[in-house]
Amino acid sequence: MLLEAIGSVLLGFALAWAAAARLAHRLPDRRTVLGVGPLAGLFGAFLTHSAIGPGHGVTTVLGAAFVASVTLSLLLRPTRRLRRWAA
Repeated sequence: MLLEAIGSVLLGFALAWAAAARLAHRLPDRRTVLGVGPLAGLFGAFLTHSAIGPGHGVTTVLGAAFVASVTLSLLLRPTRRLRRWAA
C-alpha cells in the first residue's frame, strides 16, 4: 500500500510537470498545477484501492494516473480565440 501511494504521488507529479511544461499558456500558476498533480494521484490511488481492494498494485497506480490526468485536464483554460455565435 505504501509503495502504491508513493508511486501514485510520483506519477501525479510527473504528469503535472509534463502538463506545466507543454501547456503553460493554458494552465493556471505553475505551483498550483504541481500541487494538484500529486494530490490527485494520491486521491486516485485511494479511490481505486477502495474500489478494487488490495492486491492490485498496478491497477491502483493506473487508476491514480487516470484520476490525476482527468483532474489536471479540469485546470485547462480555453484558448484565447473568441467565438462569435449567431443569435
